[in-house]
Amino acid sequence: MSKDPKDTEFQTEDLTAQRELHETEDVDTDAPAEHSGYDPNAADGEENISVHPLKGMYQNWFLDYASYVILERAVPHLYDGLKPVQRRILHTMKRMDDGRYNKVANIAGETMKFHPHGDASIVDALTQMGRQNLLIDCQGSWGNILTGDEAAAPRYIEGRLTKFALDVLFNPKTTEWKLSYDGRNKEPVALPVKFPLLLAQGAEGIAVGLSAKILPHNFGELCDAAIAYLRGEEFKIYPDFQTGGLIDVSRYNDGLRGGSVKVRARIEKRDSKTIAITELPFGKTVDSLCESIKKAADKGRIKIRQIQDFTAEQVEILVHLAPGVSSDKTLDALYAFTDCEVSISPNCCIIDDATPRFVTVSEVLKANAENTKELLRRELEIRRGELLESMMFASLERIFIDERIYKDKAYENAADLDIALKHIDTRLEPFKKDFVRAVTRDDLLRLLEIKMARILKFNKAKADELIARIKAEIAEIDHDLAHLTDVAIRWFTLIKDRYAAEHPRLTEIRSFDTIEAAKVVEANEKLYINRADGFMGTSLKKDEFVENCSNIDNVIIFYRDGTYKVTRVSDKVYIGETERSKAEKRKAEIIHIAVFKKNDQRTIYNAVYRDGKDGAYYVKRFNVTSITQDREYDLTTGAPGSKVHYFTANPNGEAEVIKVTLKPNPKLRRIFFDKSFAELAVKGRGSKGNLLTRLDVHRITLKAHGASTLGGRKVWFDHDVQRLNFDERGAFLGEFHSGDMVLVVLENGDFYTTNFDPNNHYEASGILRVEKFSEEKVWTAVLYDADNDNNLYVKRFTLERTAQTRHLNFMGENPDCRFVALSDQAFPRFRVTYAAPDDFREPLEIDAEEFIGVKSFKAKGKRVTTLNVAKVEELEPTRFPEIEEQVSDDETIEPETIDPDKSIATPPSQTENDIMDELTGQLKLF
Repeated sequence: MSKDPKDTEFQTEDLTAQRELHETEDVDTDAPAEHSGYDPNAADGEENISVHPLKGMYQNWFLDYASYVILERAVPHLYDGLKPVQRRILHTMKRMDDGRYNKVANIAGETMKFHPHGDASIVDALTQMGRQNLLIDCQGSWGNILTGDEAAAPRYIEGRLTKFALDVLFNPKTTEWKLSYDGRNKEPVALPVKFPLLLAQGAEGIAVGLSAKILPHNFGELCDAAIAYLRGEEFKIYPDFQTGGLIDVSRYNDGLRGGSVKVRARIEKRDSKTIAITELPFGKTVDSLCESIKKAADKGRIKIRQIQDFTAEQVEILVHLAPGVSSDKTLDALYAFTDCEVSISPNCCIIDDATPRFVTVSEVLKANAENTKELLRRELEIRRGELLESMMFASLERIFIDERIYKDKAYENAADLDIALKHIDTRLEPFKKDFVRAVTRDDLLRLLEIKMARILKFNKAKADELIARIKAEIAEIDHDLAHLTDVAIRWFTLIKDRYAAEHPRLTEIRSFDTIEAAKVVEANEKLYINRADGFMGTSLKKDEFVENCSNIDNVIIFYRDGTYKVTRVSDKVYIGETERSKAEKRKAEIIHIAVFKKNDQRTIYNAVYRDGKDGAYYVKRFNVTSITQDREYDLTTGAPGSKVHYFTANPNGEAEVIKVTLKPNPKLRRIFFDKSFAELAVKGRGSKGNLLTRLDVHRITLKAHGASTLGGRKVWFDHDVQRLNFDERGAFLGEFHSGDMVLVVLENGDFYTTNFDPNNHYEASGILRVEKFSEEKVWTAVLYDADNDNNLYVKRFTLERTAQTRHLNFMGENPDCRFVALSDQAFPRFRVTYAAPDDFREPLEIDAEEFIGVKSFKAKGKRVTTLNVAKVEELEPTRFPEIEEQVSDDETIEPETIDPDKSIATPPSQTENDIMDELTGQLKLF
C-alpha cells in the first residue's frame, strides 16, 4: 500500500518545525517537566525523530514508578494487612468458593483478571500464604518452611479458603470497590477484615527508598491484646514464628524501626558428645543452618565430627562433637558463629490513606481493633436497615391483606396503574403515622406483585409474630450499637475461642546472655614465638610454644623496657621492637606473652621495675582489662632507661613473696630482704607503684608462692537465662573457691553437680534448686514410693558429688515415684492431711529429725502412713541448730606463716657470706 504524498509532505514539514523549535527555544529548567508526547506507533523511517528531555523522564516517570511500587506492590495496607496481589488472590478465591478445592493454576488464572503482573508472582504469593496455615486450606505439596522445599507445580496442588478466612475477611455490603486495571471487573480497595491480620501473618517487602518487615505474632495473644485495648488496659505483643525457637524481645521496641530481636534455634544436649537442634530460628531452613555450621567448622570456630539431618515433620539435626570437646562450650559457639542465632531488625511500615507510615505494632493493633469496631457498626446498621425494610413491607402486606384493599371496587375497577396505586396510597393514609418511613411508589408496586395464593394463605397472627420478632431484633441491634465496645470484645472472644487453639505459641520468649565469641571459640590454633628473631604466630611450628589459641584471639606482650601492647593473632607477625627500642636503636626483649582476655579482672600482674637508668626500684600490682589494639602502653613512668627486673602474671590474683638481693655496700648491715606482694593493693595499669628500695639491686628471685588475695569468686544464677554469671545478675549462690561445685536439683528427683564455669548450660525448665554444693548438708524428702503401693515416705540423706552433669536420683530407680516436698532445714516439720475415706482423722505432724535418721540418698526411707493423703505441708521449724561461738576481739589470732614446703628460694644452707662470695666472684673450695 503506497503512502499519500500529501501525508509525507505534512510529516516532513512537521518534523522541520519541531527541529526549529528545539533549536531556538530557551528551555526553562525550573519549570515542571511534562510527560513526552512520544508515539511509538508513529510512521517508520529515519525522519521520525523526537527529542525527550531526560529531566522530565526522571522527575515524573521515576516518581510514578516509585509511588506505584510502594503503594501497589511491596508495602501492606494498614486495615486489611494485605498487599494488592494477596488481596486479589483472596478476592478471586472467594468468587470461586463453592466449598471444594480449586487447582492453584485455576486460581492464578482467575486472579490475572485483577493482577496484571503474570502468573509467577501470583503463584508465589499464593503458596507463601498457604504455608502460613491461616487463610488457605491446602491440599498437596505446598512446600516446607523447615527444609525450604518449593511447592509442586500449580497444576498439581489445590486450595480453598479456611473457615477463619470466610468468617473475618469478606462482606460485600461493607466493602469499598473499584474497577480493575482493565475496567472489566470490580475489585476491593481493601477487604473488610475484622481481625489484626497484618500482625498475625507478618509482611516483608522492599520498595523504592523504603522497606517493610513486620514479624508475625501469636493468634491468641492478638485477640487478648485487642480485648485489653478495648477495655482500656495495657497490653504487650511479641513475635511468634512457625519455626519455633527462642526469642529475646528486650530490644523489640514495639516493632518500630531501630529495634531488634534475637532469635535462636532450640538446642538440646542428647549426651556429652551429641547436640540436637530441634527448632529453627525465623527465616532459616535446615539446609542453610547446616551449611552455616559446616562453614564455622571449616574455619575452626567449632570442632565437630559429623552433622546428620533427620528432619521430617519436625526438625532434628544431630551435631556429633569431636573427642575432648565441651558440649556446653560448643552450644554457645553454635549461637556465636552460626545461624543458630540471628538478629532481626523489624521495620513496621504500612500504607494508610495512600501514604506510607512508620508505626509501632501497638498502633497497628489499635487501628485494627478500631477498624473492627467500625466494621461491626456498619454491619449492624446495614442489618438494622434491612430489618426496617422487612418490617415496613410486612406491615404494608398485613394492612393490604387484612384491610382487604385488593377487594375494593375502586381498586378492581381502576382504569390504569396510577389510579390503582393512588387508591392503595389513600387507603394506607390512616396507618402512615406508624410506619418507619414514608411509603414510596416501589412499596406500592411490591403490593401489586402479591399473588393470590399468598393472600389466601395469609395468617394475621403469624404476620404479627414476624413483625414482633423483627422489632425485637431491631431493639437488640440498637442496644449493640449503643454498646459497640462490648460487641467488639465479644467478637474477639468468639474468634479466640474458635481458632486460637489451632495456633498455639511456638516461639518461647527468653532473655539471652550476650555470648562473647572469644570465650567460646575453639582453640584451634597453637601460638608460637621466636624470641631471637622477634616473630610471633601460629605458623612457627618449630619455635617456642606459648599456648593454644583461636584465630580471633588477641595476644598481650610485655617487654623488658616496661612497654606492653595487645595485638591480633596471625600466622606470622613481627613483635621484636617497640617505639622506645626503635628510638634507641636496639631490639626489644619480650618478657611475657599470653592470650589476652578482655575485661578479665582476676589476672593480676606483679612487677618490679627501675625508674630510669639510675632511679629507685618500684613494686606494683595491676590488671589490664581493656586497651586499644596495637597501641603501646607503659607499666613504668616512662623515664629513659627504665627496666623491668621482675614480672609474673597470676591468673587468680596470687601474691608471691620475692627475695631482693642488693649489691655489696660496706654500709649495709643486710644485703637481702623479702617483700610480699600481698602487702600491695591492686591498682590501675597507670599507677606508679610503691617504693621498693633506692639502693642498687643485684637480683630479685621468687622465694615462695602465695595464695590469691582476691578471695573466692562470687557467683550468681540468673533464672531468666538459666546461666551462672559473675555480674550480680539473679540469685547469689556464694563465694566459690577452686574445687567448689554447684548443686542442681530437679523436680523429678534428679540431682547433679557442676563446676562454676559461666559457660555451663542448665535445664530450661524443671529446676527445683540451684546452690553451692555442701557435702555436709542434710536434705529431707517427702515422696510417694511406687515400689510400696504409692505410700507416703520420708527420707533424710546427704547428696554426693557427681561427674559433670551426670544425673543421680534421690527418689529411686522407679520413674513412677512422685515427688512431694524437699527441705534443707536442720529440723524440718511436716503436716499430713488425710483424704477420704480417712479425712475424719486429725492431721499428722512429723518432726523429720526425730522420725528418721540420716542415711544414703539411695535408701528407701521410712513409711509415714498407708492411709489416703490429701496434702503435705512443710511447717515452720520449732528447733534450730546451735550457733558456733565466734572468736572474741581480745583473742589473739596467730598470723599466717609461709609454708616452707612451698619455698623455692635460695637453699637454707646459703648464708650471707656465701652470697657475698657469689657477688665478688670468690670460689669456695671446701
